[in-house]
Amino acid sequence: MRGWPSRSRAAPRPGAPSLRRQLLLWLVLPQIVLWLAAASFTFELASYYANAAIDATLSQASHALARQIKPLDSGLLIDFPRAAQDILESDPKDRVLYTVSTPPGSFILGNRNLPDLPAGAPIKLGEPYFYDGDLADGAGAVRGHGVRARVRVAALLLRYGDRGSESQTILVQVARSSANREELARRILLETTLPLSGLIGLMTMIVWAGIRAGLAPLAALQRQVAGRAANNLSPISLEAAPPEVRSLAQAINSLLAEIDHNVGAQKRFINDAAHQLRTPLAGLKSQVELALADATTPAQRERLQQVLSGAARSAHLVRQLLSLARAEPESMGRVEHASVDLEALAREVTAEMVPRALGQGVDLGFDERPQGAAPTTVPGIAFLLREALVNLVDNAIRYAGRDATVTVRVTRTATHAVVEVEDNGPGIEPAEREHVFERFVRATHDGTGCGLGLAIVRDVVTRHGGSVELRGVVPHGLLARIELPRLVSEAT
Repeated sequence: MRGWPSRSRAAPRPGAPSLRRQLLLWLVLPQIVLWLAAASFTFELASYYANAAIDATLSQASHALARQIKPLDSGLLIDFPRAAQDILESDPKDRVLYTVSTPPGSFILGNRNLPDLPAGAPIKLGEPYFYDGDLADGAGAVRGHGVRARVRVAALLLRYGDRGSESQTILVQVARSSANREELARRILLETTLPLSGLIGLMTMIVWAGIRAGLAPLAALQRQVAGRAANNLSPISLEAAPPEVRSLAQAINSLLAEIDHNVGAQKRFINDAAHQLRTPLAGLKSQVELALADATTPAQRERLQQVLSGAARSAHLVRQLLSLARAEPESMGRVEHASVDLEALAREVTAEMVPRALGQGVDLGFDERPQGAAPTTVPGIAFLLREALVNLVDNAIRYAGRDATVTVRVTRTATHAVVEVEDNGPGIEPAEREHVFERFVRATHDGTGCGLGLAIVRDVVTRHGGSVELRGVVPHGLLARIELPRLVSEAT
């Protein structure tokens, strides 16, 4: 069905995100990437310094243990009291384990389960070598869980005695659990990234506020366009337009001006053509009526009657075109709405149409409401509402048929005023009731209608924010129902 253009906002095309979203993405995404990079760098830096601190303590412990080893004529003396061993292993969460051995693996003292030196480790005499490893099964397991412990090991290689056959090489290994080191690194990471995360969040909020403030002129420009009526072709105000979109706004204003000019030219053409056609058609009808009065033969009278019927139909079409042109939104936009007493208007139209109804053999009447009832007023344009009611009543008279009854009534609901035009004629099939509101569509070829009456009714009612529909009547007939919003002060 043909109708007025919708004012609903067009849905954005897929793949075309909003400018606000793109700006937010390009400004916030680098911050997140930098935050992740900073967190990774902070963790690595914290791990480095934690390792350095542990390596320093392991180096001291390995040298201290090495000083307890004293060469004797018959071998080595390791002066490492049991109390010192208990002190080293007293903390189960931060155990310090040690091993003293003679390469290649002859165990002398300490814990047998410390991880071996990596193959090919570049260890030097008297210099500690640090490496990570896992304790062998059983020794480093967390009690009750069977989880192998990760340790940091310092290996110190020492040589005792002369360089001859009596010299001995001693490997001192001191290990410490990595749990404290990892916990320290995590704490440093947490205490560093929490303020950094808060800073990133605050910066994101500032960026969002900045984007909103920067795009506010665009939003104001959008409201100017979205909030205007369909017939409002006035230029867009460029005062709020930023320089980046001023050229676009100017192009839109040029387009609106061109559309306004074309619409005006079209309206003028329709009005001028309709007005120019009315005069010759009226003259043609008069001349045909005179010729019909002077006709002498039945054939002449029949032909002249057909010409007169065609002229009357053409005149009616011109009047309907003028009414349709007045109902266009461009015409309605130039007329202010006022308070219209719909019941008084319907009563007046019914009275005016009585002579025509009598000429067609139709009983036309108005169903009066009880005396003292409050007036039913609507905001609108009086002459357009009159035109709609005239077309609705005229349509009922034309197609109800001779000896039919047409009744006009006005009622009201809580928020709307209702006009009903009911007849007991043949009616319209349900499948055709919506179709007849289209222009130049007629439900029947009988009569002199041109198929514009109901189209005019719908255009006028729609432009007034109302609705119109056709309903069937039992046992036969048709009910045309118009609903128009009442004035706010009366909608109680």
